[in-house]
Amino acid sequence: MPVFAYKALATNGSVTTGEIDASDRPEALRLLDRKGLQPVNLKQTSAAVPSANRNNGKKKAKEENVPTVRSHGKAAEEEEPIPEGPIKLKKPEVVMFTEELSDMLAAGLQLEPALKSMENRQELGNLKAVSYKIRHIVRDGVNFSTALKKVSPSFGPLYCSLAAAGEASGALDEILKRQAHYLKTLSELQSRLILAMIYPAFLIVAGIGVSIVFVTTLIPQLTQLIESTPGGEIPMGAAILIVASDFISKWWIVILVTLIASGIFFKAWKDNEANRPAWDRMKLKLPLMGAVITSRFYVQFLETMANLVGNGLPLLRALELSRDATQNLSLRSQLNRVIDQVGDGRSFSKALIRTGAFPALLIDMISVGEQTGKIDQSLRRAAERYDKELDKDLQRIMALIMPTVLIIMAGLIGTMAYLMITAIFQTISNLG
Repeated sequence: MPVFAYKALATNGSVTTGEIDASDRPEALRLLDRKGLQPVNLKQTSAAVPSANRNNGKKKAKEENVPTVRSHGKAAEEEEPIPEGPIKLKKPEVVMFTEELSDMLAAGLQLEPALKSMENRQELGNLKAVSYKIRHIVRDGVNFSTALKKVSPSFGPLYCSLAAAGEASGALDEILKRQAHYLKTLSELQSRLILAMIYPAFLIVAGIGVSIVFVTTLIPQLTQLIESTPGGEIPMGAAILIVASDFISKWWIVILVTLIASGIFFKAWKDNEANRPAWDRMKLKLPLMGAVITSRFYVQFLETMANLVGNGLPLLRALELSRDATQNLSLRSQLNRVIDQVGDGRSFSKALIRTGAFPALLIDMISVGEQTGKIDQSLRRAAERYDKELDKDLQRIMALIMPTVLIIMAGLIGTMAYLMITAIFQTISNLG
């Protein structure tokens, strides 16, 4: 069996040297890790080592008062069992992982020691297992972004693409910091949206309840009253309401099944890869939400480009990584056109103009950056500007939710009440 010479850090901070038998390098790393040792240097010495040499190595380690890998004690304690397969994380856990890792990378730690530090934090829960598995994959020579995909589906394609961009540019800490900010902003938006929808949801439920009472009780009673009155005549609006009530009462099961089937069909349609481009184009044209999606793309695109270009990546490579981090296929196709034109020798701003899909203000800010030679600063200023626009769009949507629901419910219930009251007054008039 091959023999590997190692130099490692023990849990108490002391330096440990020695030899270890393992079938290959990854197994040697795992054995050292199981003993609580952080390898600094590991290399294969030979396929087999004479026993005398091994004893000399142990004797030397003993003289230096340095523990060997075969020693027993705190450094050799067994680790907690790690769950097999992908590990699902909650959104707050993803945010915590991103913030912790970005802070440690920004402080000067390398990726593997930073993950090791997170792994030793007992209060991190599932993140301990995630950090452990990512660190072992990264230590075997796999990229950090690829390790994220393998360990947990909770990180998502966008997160992994941005991590790959950060690795390529050497700005992984900055990319993770901005991603943590983005995830926190998205979580706060969802919380605000849920809180803002509580009262409208209550109104919708109450309106549906009142409508059911109208359809099942009041309208049939009104019909009987009018029909039993001599000379009674049902107004046109009330007649339409009665017909709709009879139809819903008779076919409500069919209507419910149809709605459920339509929802399932629509979900299957939009989840089909062949229909994704069409659905992504439709999302950009939705009232209110289309502007939010577009503004969020501008913010993400500009921030990613600013980080990549600011860390020395060529413009074309930065565009390719930014395109990979874009999930909307319609927007990605626009970036493909920009990449093709920049690859043909056109300037960034001219390529954006020729696509016709980017706003003039964004193009002007990038053009200024090209002229001054500080395109990364121009990209960052443009990102900040569109971040403010995104916040305004979100506030506008939140402000419109309540009055929109009130108007719809007031119109629905008010129309039914007006038609019923009109029919009652007409019946009383006929009696007179």
